[in-house]
Amino acid sequence: MANIVVVGVQWGDEGKGKVVDLLTESAHVVARYQGGHNAGHTVIIKNDKFVLHVIPSGILHKGKTCIIGNGVVIEPKSLIEEIEGLKNRKIYVGKNLFISSVAHIIMPYHAMLDGKNEEAKRERKIGTTGRGIGPAYVDKMARIGFRMGELLDNKRFREKLKTNLKDVNFLLEKKYNHNKLSLEKVYSQYMQYAEYLAPFITDTVVLLNNLIEKGKKVLFEGAQGTLLDIDHGTYPYVTSSSASVGGVCTGLGVSPKRIDGIVGVMKAYTTRVGEGPFPTELTDQLGEDIRLKGGEYGATTGRPRRCGWLDFVSLKHAIRINGFTSIALTKLDVLDELDTIKICSAYTYEDPYKRCECSKKGVACRFTDMPQDAKVLEACRPVYREFNGWKTSTQGVKKLKDLPKQARVYIDYISEALNVNIDIVSTGQRRDEVIILHNPFKS
Repeated sequence: MANIVVVGVQWGDEGKGKVVDLLTESAHVVARYQGGHNAGHTVIIKNDKFVLHVIPSGILHKGKTCIIGNGVVIEPKSLIEEIEGLKNRKIYVGKNLFISSVAHIIMPYHAMLDGKNEEAKRERKIGTTGRGIGPAYVDKMARIGFRMGELLDNKRFREKLKTNLKDVNFLLEKKYNHNKLSLEKVYSQYMQYAEYLAPFITDTVVLLNNLIEKGKKVLFEGAQGTLLDIDHGTYPYVTSSSASVGGVCTGLGVSPKRIDGIVGVMKAYTTRVGEGPFPTELTDQLGEDIRLKGGEYGATTGRPRRCGWLDFVSLKHAIRINGFTSIALTKLDVLDELDTIKICSAYTYEDPYKRCECSKKGVACRFTDMPQDAKVLEACRPVYREFNGWKTSTQGVKKLKDLPKQARVYIDYISEALNVNIDIVSTGQRRDEVIILHNPFKS
C-alpha cells in the first residue's frame, strides 16, 4: 500500500506516536492533519524520550519529509520551542519540515478565553487543556482567524489584529474583568515568530499531492482519537476538530482515493482525560494500579488519565466510522499482573423518561451500539465478559508465539469480535518492544 492513515480508536493517548514512528521507516512523508499543541505523541528510542506536540513523529527519522497541514492550529511560540528542542537534541529540522500557509494560528487571546470560558462553566466544564485550541477553531469557522501565510504580510497582519483586538479586549474587560491586550506588544511578538517560521511556510496541498503523484509513500498522522471527534465523539466532551479518518481529506487537501489503508491504534484497555462519560471507568484501586503501571499521565499536561476496561460498544462505533483495515494494539504489558481481565460487550440503560418500550415494561434497555447523547451514555452501565489473566510478563516480547497462551486468547478474541486484523502488538514503551505481524505498507 502507498498511503496509510494512523487514527486513534478511543479517547486519544493510545500510543499513536510509537506506531507512527514504527511505520515511518517504510514511508517517505509523514503528514499531520488536525489538532494543536494540546496533543502529545511520545516516542522512546533506546533510553531517550521524545514528546512531540505538533511536529509529525517522522521528524525523528533522517530523510523523511514532514508536513503540518491546514487542519492543524498552530501556536507559533510552542512550535518554535519544539523545533529548537529537537535541534538541541541533534534532530535535524530544516528543509524537511513544511507548514501549511493556510493553517490557522493560535493567538494569545485564544488561550486566555479558553481558560476563562472553562472557569465560567464550573460544573459544566469540558476539561480542555486551556491552550486555546477550541477558540482558534471558533475563529476559523467565524472567518476571522489568522492563517500562517498572513504572518508574512506585516501590514495586513497588523490591520487585522487591530480589528480583532477591539472585540477581544471588550470581552476581556467587560465580561472577565481582565486587562486588555496591547496591539503593539502582540504585533511585535508575532512578527518575531514570522521571521523564524517564514522558511517553513508553503502551499502544502500542492506539495503533498505532487509527492503522491511521484509515488512517494505517505503516512497520515492524526492527534486525539475517534471518540474525541467533533462530530462523532462524545459531544460536547470532545476536541474541536475531525480526529477520525475524514479529517485527512479536509486537513491536508488530499482525495479519499489517495488513502490505501487505515490503521486504528487502541490500547488493551481504555483511558480518557478530562470530563465526559466513560462507562467502563474503574474508580477503585484497580484503576489506580493500571494508571501507575501504564504511566497514564498526559504527555502535554501531565494530567492523570481515567482508566477502565476495553469497551467493544465504543470500539465498534469507531470501526464503523473509520473503516479500519488493521489494528495496532498497544500497552498489552500493562495487564500482565491481573488475575481477571474484562471486556464490555454491551450497555444497559434505564430511561428515566420512560420513552422506550423497554422502560415501559420496567426493564433496562440494552445497547450494542453507542448512544449519541452524552447524557444517555453517562447513565449506561457496562455488561462484561471476563477473561483469565496471563500472570506472566509480556514486556519486550517480539514474537506472537512467545506470548503466554491467555494473552493470545485475549488478542484473538478482540480481532475476531471486532472483525479486524491485529497487525501490530506493542509490548512496552521502547521502539523495539513490539510484535509486527504485518506491515501495512507492504500489502
